[in-house]
Amino acid sequence: MLRLAPKDFWAATPAEIAAAARGMAGPPAKPLTRGELAALIARFPDGGDQDG
Repeated sequence: MLRLAPKDFWAATPAEIAAAARGMAGPPAKPLTRGELAALIARFPDGGDQDG
């Protein structure tokens, strides 16, 4: 996706690769609020009898 030559990829620092990934994927999503999490838990409760 980054179209880097292998030598350029391996020469890049982790910070440079992370910056490139952020540039492609956009800013990270904001974390859920407590209320949003509670709404998801209420909407999709654990079954209790299922594995996983």
